[in-house]
Amino acid sequence: MTITWTNFFIQVIAFGILYLLLSKYAFGPLFGIMEKRRQLVKEQIDTAERNRTESERFLEEQKQSLQQARKEAYDIIEQAKSTGSKQADDIISAARGESSRLKEEAVRDIEAEKNKAIASLKSEVGGLSVQIASKILEKQVDASAQGELVDQYLKDVGKSS
Repeated sequence: MTITWTNFFIQVIAFGILYLLLSKYAFGPLFGIMEKRRQLVKEQIDTAERNRTESERFLEEQKQSLQQARKEAYDIIEQAKSTGSKQADDIISAARGESSRLKEEAVRDIEAEKNKAIASLKSEVGGLSVQIASKILEKQVDASAQGELVDQYLKDVGKSS
């Protein structure tokens, strides 16, 4: 095949004109659209990366918040246990104090009743002494009988006090 030089130059010139027209009217807008698309994809990737980082940060904050809430709940439970234990100890202490007070009161009441009984016995003994004395005066008693009466009287008085 033979190459015709005129056709060749015409084709080269037509290709050059076509290239110039394409670069002026088609390549510029086409490359602009491709550049915008590249920028859009880059922005979407950057946004996705920021969102992922923010999600990880938010997840970490949520984990810390949950851990803090658990710690606070544990502290509240421990404080409630401590308060309950303290209240139980206070109640037990108050009960012991009350029982001690009641015991002391009972001892005082018993002592008062004992003193009343002793006083009553003394008055009875006094009355008996008067009766014995009157009986002694009514009878003439010999020395040994009088000694026995006095001994008996002293034993009675000694037992009552």
